[in-house]
Amino acid sequence: MKIDNKILTGRTEEHIHWLTPQKLGVHQEVVSPLEKLKAAAAKEGFQLEVCSGFRSFDSQLAIWNGKALGSRPIYDSQSQVIDISELTATEKVFAILRWSSLPGLSRHHWGTDLDIFDLKKLPKNYKIQLIPSEFEGAGLFASMHDWLDNNLSRFGFFRPYATDLGGVSPERWHVSYQPLSQKFWKALTLEELKSALYSIKFELKEEVQKSLPQIYEKFFQRISS
Repeated sequence: MKIDNKILTGRTEEHIHWLTPQKLGVHQEVVSPLEKLKAAAAKEGFQLEVCSGFRSFDSQLAIWNGKALGSRPIYDSQSQVIDISELTATEKVFAILRWSSLPGLSRHHWGTDLDIFDLKKLPKNYKIQLIPSEFEGAGLFASMHDWLDNNLSRFGFFRPYATDLGGVSPERWHVSYQPLSQKFWKALTLEELKSALYSIKFELKEEVQKSLPQIYEKFFQRISS
């Protein structure tokens, strides 16, 4: 069965169940496995919470444009802010893509992919940054993710950006419900992306169009299995 392009590219919310009113959402089929994962984590003393789930095309577009215009920071592989004034337009595109997807190409559009943390370890008034130092080594949320290393697959989840494959930087906080996300990943072809992306205006569009096949392969197709 063909999957609706609007679901693949985040231009509809019809597949989404809202965990909190119009703020955090996941695909309807992810609700049950997520609850089971949270319950198992709770037995180990963790309070697994979602800080980012479904993200619409328009939300991803705002992130992209903000980074391209300099109103949102762009980070390098060491999570250090880059001075974009020193970058060419093409360099800027690829710098953004290390941490942020093109609109239409984000796995968050599907509601199958979530950024998760341990609420018990969240200090008062602390704003989560979603950077490696929070989730690795002695980081705030590392203990829960150490446990998840051995337990995610029991509930159907995996980390698509577990290792650096030369595309998206490793994101230990990012988990995906594989039975469903794999179907969407295979369905979102380069042509499907073009049909959603080329009809709108966005920053750095000319540079993106020139490099789109490379972007699609490097920043979408390359995932950890």
